[in-house]
Amino acid sequence: MSEIPLVAKIAGSVGALPEDGWNALAGDDNPFVSYAFLTALEDSGSVGPGTGWQATPIIIEGEGGELLAAMPAYLKGHSQGEYVFDHAWADAYQRAGGEYYPKLQIAAPFTPATGPRLLLSDPKYAKPLLRAAEQLCASNGFSSAHATFIEPDQIGLFEEAGWMKRSDTQFHWENRGYGSFDDFLGALSSRKRKDIRKERQMAQSGVEIVHLVGDEIREEHWDAFWEFYQDTGARKWGRPYLTREAFTLFGERMGDQILLMLALEDGIPIAGALNFVGGSALYGRYWGCSREKKFLHFELCYYQAIDAAIARGLKRVEAGAQGGHKLARGYEPVTTWSAHWIADPDFSAAVSDYLLREREGVRTDQMFLSQRTPFKKD
Repeated sequence: MSEIPLVAKIAGSVGALPEDGWNALAGDDNPFVSYAFLTALEDSGSVGPGTGWQATPIIIEGEGGELLAAMPAYLKGHSQGEYVFDHAWADAYQRAGGEYYPKLQIAAPFTPATGPRLLLSDPKYAKPLLRAAEQLCASNGFSSAHATFIEPDQIGLFEEAGWMKRSDTQFHWENRGYGSFDDFLGALSSRKRKDIRKERQMAQSGVEIVHLVGDEIREEHWDAFWEFYQDTGARKWGRPYLTREAFTLFGERMGDQILLMLALEDGIPIAGALNFVGGSALYGRYWGCSREKKFLHFELCYYQAIDAAIARGLKRVEAGAQGGHKLARGYEPVTTWSAHWIADPDFSAAVSDYLLREREGVRTDQMFLSQRTPFKKD
C-alpha cells in the first residue's frame, strides 16, 4: 500500500499553531525555537506588520492534523536582524536587474544563537520541508531562502537537499568540567589569569551584581533593562528590534529560562545583561548600561556568564555574534553554519563559488585564532 503524499502548509503565525505540537517538535534544549519565545515576538509586535519580518511558518501535518515537522520561517523585506550578512548579494542581484527582496528567512529573529531550524518528528521530513520552502519561493517570485545559525547536527540535512552551506566564526566558552571560576582560571596562562582577576576586581568595585530569575524579575527591572537595551540598539542597529512588551512577555512565558544580571550602584541599576538558559548552554543576548564603567561589560557579559554556566552544569556559553575581544577572556573560535537556496541558477552558481572561497578564508582565520587562546600551551 502506497504512502499518502505529504502536504506542507503555510501558517500565518506560530501562534496559530498548537503549542503542545510545536514544542514537542522543538524540544526543550533551545529556548529560541520554543513556542513561548516565537509567540512573544509576534504578540509584542517585534515581528509582524511594519517590521520587515512576517511570520510564515511552514509545517507538515499527519492525517489527524498532528504536527510532524515545522520550521520557523519569515518573509523578509530587508536583511536586518540576521547577523549573517548578505547585503552584498542583494546589491549584486539588484544591479543585475533582479529583485532580491522579498526573501524567506528560516531563523529565530534577531538571535545569532545556534539551534535547530528543522523541527522534525522524523529526519525523513527534512527534505519535504525544504522542498516546501523552495516551492514557496518559486511560486511567489521570492529570490531565495536562507537558514541561519543552524545547529551543526542539521547542516547535513540542508546539504542533502542541495542547499549551499556558509560558515562563519563565533566565540563560545566551553565548560571542561570546571567546578568554579578559579578552576577555569587555572587552565589559563599565568599572565591571562592575572589580567582577568584585575578586570573583575575593577569592574566589581563599588557595584553590587545581582542575578534575577523567574518571578524575581519585576516590571521595574524590565523598565531599567529596556533603557539599557534602547541605548545599545540605537548605537548598533539604528533602532531597537524588540518592543518593550517583548521583555514583559519573555518574563511571563519563559521566566524560568531567563537570567537577568544587573549591576547596581547605591541600589540603582546602571547596567544589565540578559541571558537565556537552555538545556546545555547559556545564551548571552543583550547588554546595555546607563553609564560607562571600565570592564563592566566584560564582567556582566562574559565572566558572570561563566560563573552562571558552571553553577548550572551547562556545557557552554554562547555570547552572541562577533567579538574578537572574547578570545582573551577564554571564549574560543567555533564554526557557525547557515544554508542558502537561490532561485536564479546563474546567481546561485556565482554565490556557490564565492562561498567556497569564503569557507577557506574562515578556516584559515580560525586556525590563526585557535593558536592565540589564553589557555596554557602543551
